[in-house]
Amino acid sequence: MKAIDALSVNSIRVLAADAIQKANSGHPGLPLGSAPMAYELWANHMNHNPANPKWENRDRFILSGGHGSMLLYSLLHLFGYGLTKEDIMNFRQLGSLTPGHPEYGHTVGVEATTGPLGAGMGMAVGMALAEKHLAAVFNKENYPVVDHYTYVLGGDGCMMEGISSEAFSLAGTMGLSKLIVLYDSNRISIEGSTDLAFRENVEERMKAFGFQTITVEDGTNLDAIGLAIEAAKADTERPSFITIKTEIGYGCPAKQGKASAHGEPLGVDNVKAMRETLGWPYEEPFFVPDEVYAHFAKLAEEKAETEAAWNVMFAAYCQEYPEMEALWEKYHSGVDADSLMNNEKLWLEQEKPEATRSLSGKMINLLKDEIPGMIGGSADLGPSNKTEMKGEGDFSAENSAGRNIHFGVRELAMAAIGNGIMLHGGLRAYVATFFVFSDYVKPMARLSALMGVPLTFVLTHDSIGVGEDGPTHEPIEQLAMLRAMPNLRVFRPCDAMETSAAWLTAASSEKTPTALVLTRQNLAPITGSSREALKGGYVIDDCEGTPEVILIASGSEVELAVKAKAELEAEGTKVRVVSMPCMELFEEQSAEYRETVLPRAVRKRVAIEALSDFGWGKYVGLDGAYVCMKSFGASAPAAKLFEKFGFTVENVVNTVKAL
Repeated sequence: MKAIDALSVNSIRVLAADAIQKANSGHPGLPLGSAPMAYELWANHMNHNPANPKWENRDRFILSGGHGSMLLYSLLHLFGYGLTKEDIMNFRQLGSLTPGHPEYGHTVGVEATTGPLGAGMGMAVGMALAEKHLAAVFNKENYPVVDHYTYVLGGDGCMMEGISSEAFSLAGTMGLSKLIVLYDSNRISIEGSTDLAFRENVEERMKAFGFQTITVEDGTNLDAIGLAIEAAKADTERPSFITIKTEIGYGCPAKQGKASAHGEPLGVDNVKAMRETLGWPYEEPFFVPDEVYAHFAKLAEEKAETEAAWNVMFAAYCQEYPEMEALWEKYHSGVDADSLMNNEKLWLEQEKPEATRSLSGKMINLLKDEIPGMIGGSADLGPSNKTEMKGEGDFSAENSAGRNIHFGVRELAMAAIGNGIMLHGGLRAYVATFFVFSDYVKPMARLSALMGVPLTFVLTHDSIGVGEDGPTHEPIEQLAMLRAMPNLRVFRPCDAMETSAAWLTAASSEKTPTALVLTRQNLAPITGSSREALKGGYVIDDCEGTPEVILIASGSEVELAVKAKAELEAEGTKVRVVSMPCMELFEEQSAEYRETVLPRAVRKRVAIEALSDFGWGKYVGLDGAYVCMKSFGASAPAAKLFEKFGFTVENVVNTVKAL
């Protein structure tokens, strides 16, 4: 190893150890063990430009083991991504650019928010899928304008989590040959040796998934690591999995190879001993020699030249293919919300009862022509979710231009892959499954919300209306679960008009993911439904003068509320019906608007929804009541279930009278 390379690797290690020690919090084990592989990759194999971190054709790097964030922050600092030494010194402090786990959109150069182990692996698969699809759309002979790799680094914990197996199984099936996984194999987890709970042959598993597998026996050997990365790149048929055998906490005699190196500071004396072991002559914390900064600056200049060469090629490409330049601009410039909202053909008309899942399917097939970068699919439920884009082909190893993705029965990985597609840029993704299986989707939907990634979740079969499949397939508490999540809009439309509003909100969102919660059963069009649904809640059926009672409902129960109103008014009670397809959007409206819909003076209120009542209290108040589910569902035809659980005009009327 050249002296400057050794000095550079140790600079990464020392910065990480010092930052963690100063914070008295963090995970030194991964940065110390993985510094050589990360340095070799970033310095000699990865195309990236610190001067333009968002260059479209950069290679992507995801640190799936997000607890090792100081490895990434050290690289970003040394390469000149704008992280200062002060930022490194403020590791894990309030408001710093160096939080405990990497956060997308917060720190320049961080490609994904990672923390839950394995999530980064799934998002990396999404990025590689996006690269392959965009290459099929845009590349021309002699113009490989989309041509980059996705690298993801993680350890034993990432490989234990089931999401990795789901995602890698799909990656092998799809032939995502530009996905390269760096496996930091140190055989240690928090509780001790991985032999306690993890004895499988990981490489054989990856081979079974369809990966090329390569092993580097010595994780400090830069030449061997470099050869492995080049061998991975050379395989144009399969994704690659590089096992790099490392020692956790490398260089710290008291901690090296031990579980205690994982998640706690090394200690002042151990940091000093590490410096001696590594031959690091500088006692000053956070000190990096000038020659190391100069070396990284030179590397950064070379990286900038790589982008400059691409820019020349791209300019020639645009000149030769002006129609492709226009298409590129359309893919990469985001969605024009106003033009979508004002496009009359995107507002569906409904003449007969129809399931909102079917109406959603119609919207998908209208939007696909307006948004050429729209791509998505279902977890093996496309025919039920109604998510197929007709005439657009299936994405596969053989046809990477296809826009319909078959995720297989892999809901958790599907959501992570959807995030990765969105994070990559240039595409607009949606993913789909049954609403009850949002339990599998939720951890990655949480990351969507946390990152501000506007992924769309199509969640059908939304209540006891599922019917004969019974309680295992009938969601109850899931709507409350999703509504509890910050920065997620949950839309449960009642008919075509509201389904259009839901999809247009989702498709034009810039920083907020959307869950579309849709029926299996047919719903009649509601006379009063309107584009006011874009406000999340509105008066769908009103009375003359001030109402005595307000019925608030969403989705399939809006029709029930309207029918109950008719009966109550026939008996002389003034009733207003409010449709509440999206609480989150309603909360975004002005206080004045919300008061016009739900005047505080009207305290007799009933929420009607064939799911849990949890969360409705803020609208119903102490004097109100609920017609909601108090238990799990049952197996029977949907009409029988609605009757059994009290979703009838008679029960709503009696509930109002009992107030």
